[in-house]
Amino acid sequence: METYTAMRHFADSWGLLAMTLFFMGFALFVFRPGTRESAAQASAIPLNED
Repeated sequence: METYTAMRHFADSWGLLAMTLFFMGFALFVFRPGTRESAAQASAIPLNED
C-alpha cells in the first residue's frame, strides 16, 4: 500500500474522529460553567490602568 493511500484511509476514519473529539472537548472547555468571571477579567485587562 502506498504511503498516500494509507494516510488517506487514516484521515478518513480515525483522523476525522480525533478532530471531532478535539473540537467537542475545546467547546466544552470554553463554555463550561464558571468561566464567565475569568473571561470578564481577561477582557478588562486592556482597560486596566496600572
